[in-house]
Parts: sequence; C-alpha cells; structure tokens
Amino acid sequence: MAMWLMKSEPEAYSIDDLKRDKTTMWDGVRNYQARNYMRSMSVGDKILLYHSNCEVPGVVGLAKVVRTAYPDPTQFDPSDKHFDPASKRDDPRWSLVDVGFVKKFRRTVSLTELKDQASRLGDFALIRTGNRLSVMSVTQKQFDLVVSMADR
Repeated sequence: MAMWLMKSEPEAYSIDDLKRDKTTMWDGVRNYQARNYMRSMSVGDKILLYHSNCEVPGVVGLAKVVRTAYPDPTQFDPSDKHFDPASKRDDPRWSLVDVGFVKKFRRTVSLTELKDQASRLGDFALIRTGNRLSVMSVTQKQFDLVVSMADR
C-alpha cells in the first residue's frame, strides 16, 4: 500500500464536500508527473488531503483510493474548464482516480507546522521550495508523523 498527498482548493472541493459525497472523481489534474502518480495508485492507498490557496493551508484529513486510474472525462468536454483539445478518446492524455472519505482532522496541520518539522519529515515534497504538484508521494514515516500532528 502506498501513501499520497493530494491538494485541493477548499472553494473548489473541500474535505467537507468529500465527507458529504463519500466518494468523488479526482479530476482536472493537468500535470504529467501528478497524472503518472495517479496512474500508479492502487485501491486502498492512503491519502493526506491538503487544502491550498486558503487562509491556513495544510493537511485537513484522510482519504483513500477507491478506484484506480481511468480517463478523466473532463478532458473531452469543451464546456469544462479542464478541456484538452489535444487529448484523443483512443489515446487519452489525462487520468483520474476516485477517492473516498476516511476522516476529517479536528484541526488543520498547517504548512507552517510541517515546515517546522522538516528535519523529522525528511525529503517531504510538499515543503520543498517551488513544489507545486497537486499529487505527490509520501513515505509511511511522513504519513504517520502528519497524522500524529493532527492528533495533538
């Protein structure tokens, strides 16, 4: 089982939305490395859900992969903001996974807190300068440390 961190802007789709919906398609990812990470995901993989571009960016809860990668339908829809006219139905460029709600943390583990734990988190992609990926891999140690920080 692998562990991941996935970012979402809470105005677009929040942990509360996922809690209400129980599952959702994680669509609209338009970065090749993030797409490749999603293509490598397995059902049951654990996810740290991170809210970005908000007052207190940070990890807000847990999710899990409930369906492996398949073509992102938004790439074919001209009325969707994620439409990609270069993507072909017989060779889709973009994929998504379905994620399911697991838990909302009682508090946000802020980006500031995570940066303060850089020595314990090791090579944590989220706190690397310039990392803007919406999907990234995390180690078991990193995952466990972030979850323990939420319980404080």
